[in-house]
Amino acid sequence: MTSTSITRSWTPKENKAFEKALAVFDKDTPDRWDNVAKSIGDRSSEEVKRHYQIVLEDIKYIESGRVPFPNYGTTAPANMREQEQRYNI
Repeated sequence: MTSTSITRSWTPKENKAFEKALAVFDKDTPDRWDNVAKSIGDRSSEEVKRHYQIVLEDIKYIESGRVPFPNYGTTAPANMREQEQRYNI
């Protein structure tokens, strides 16, 4: 795949396969990116390596505090109270 190729989004299924493959093929595995790509199926080793770099960048942003926590509002506690009442907890 060339650098001018159009990048397509990763599906949830591909992301899960990517995570599992990273757990199997660590940084010391020969031909790591080729093995990860084969595990995913329809992705090249270049796409897999780039996806890994993007994930690392995301982690850095999160850990540096540049990504705010989501504001879930008060729906969770209301749902909890409703469940507590329903099940007499």
